[in-house]
Amino acid sequence: MVILGVGLGMVGTDVQTGQQRFTFGIAELSDGISFVAIAMGMFGIAEIVLNLERPEARSLLKTKVGSLWLNREEWKRGTPSAVRGTLLGSVLGILPGGGAALASFGSFMMERKMSKGRHLFGKGAIEGVAGPEAANNAASQTAFIPLLTLGIPSNAVMALMVGALIIQGIQPGPQMMVQQPDLFWGLIASMWIGNVMLLVINLPMIGLWVKLLQVPYKFLFPAILVFCCIGTYSISNNVFDVYMTIAFAVFGYICAKLQLEAAPLLIGFVLGPMMEEHLRRAMLLSRGDWFVFMERPISATMLAIGLVALVMMLLPAVRRGKDKALAE
Repeated sequence: MVILGVGLGMVGTDVQTGQQRFTFGIAELSDGISFVAIAMGMFGIAEIVLNLERPEARSLLKTKVGSLWLNREEWKRGTPSAVRGTLLGSVLGILPGGGAALASFGSFMMERKMSKGRHLFGKGAIEGVAGPEAANNAASQTAFIPLLTLGIPSNAVMALMVGALIIQGIQPGPQMMVQQPDLFWGLIASMWIGNVMLLVINLPMIGLWVKLLQVPYKFLFPAILVFCCIGTYSISNNVFDVYMTIAFAVFGYICAKLQLEAAPLLIGFVLGPMMEEHLRRAMLLSRGDWFVFMERPISATMLAIGLVALVMMLLPAVRRGKDKALAE
């Protein structure tokens, strides 16, 4: 699924040569495949179809919501996941591209591997909520680091913020902290105020959000479908994106039936183009010498960490195969 995501990320116009790749003569694909179309199709519409297949799994909320505070057991289970999600989100939020979405999916996948309650995923496991939510919040904050220090937007939202600052005559970058300290520290303070206001607004209105769970699904799923199509269309005002969303919805449904995870595909889709761009740039600078990645300590260290992580992921599968072979 990761390799497929990387392949989908290569669709469009090559930034170095200007040649179109894997577009098959379709002009709308010259700008690449929309991330929103993939996400909406595979996680939105495909999930609707799967829910329609399982009427016994859809039940209205009939119990009354009690205290919003976690009990001792939930604190014990959720705290490690929140800490891991915060650390992962803080790192991934700095990287350009995926931002909060990449951090959330990455944290969810990590919790499915590391959490002690991973066998309860899909049945209300607190780990599956605490980790991705913490990663999402952490990534949203650290996404400002490359913007405020280097003037480089890490995602589409930061790009819009750069445009807004430039319109106001403000140049984000290293000099922003010196030339406009009031704006810089005011922006930092607004992050704290925003998080507090989220609690102030959402906690009293939790009853209203819970009421949405009491809406019959026969009324809810058409609304979800409409909002998915509107959201996809509004990105570039192109009906082709809606068609592409439907196509990925069918593909997401097939993947769900085959028990293939969709999150790795999204991660490959986001990181693949960046990996290709920087790989080709490094190859041009080194004149095709692959040992250039081993000459720098940072690059060699990152490659070693990646190799160790790959080995750690493969060892359980190898061990299970060995035990099965010995048992036979």
